[in-house]
Amino acid sequence: MRLRVEFTTEPFDLDEPPAHALAARDVVEGAGLDKVDVGPFGNTAEGGTDEVLDAVGALLREALHNGATRVSLQVNVVGSADAAGAAEGEG
Repeated sequence: MRLRVEFTTEPFDLDEPPAHALAARDVVEGAGLDKVDVGPFGNTAEGGTDEVLDAVGALLREALHNGATRVSLQVNVVGSADAAGAAEGEG
């Protein structure tokens, strides 16, 4: 199964990336995930179940340890017929 994680960390700082955002970015970029997209208002990455779940745990720990006051995230199953059916209420 493949998963996509989307996340943001707060508080925001538009002038300079805060330590918690940099820490979360480093975790995701170093986790061996594919389709990593890091931006100022949101971040996404995809990978296998174990890789994504391990990365989510690490990014939560690192972001909070580095000053995040809030981490918003969403994890979705992607790339399978079972996921599409479940999303439509058929599964």
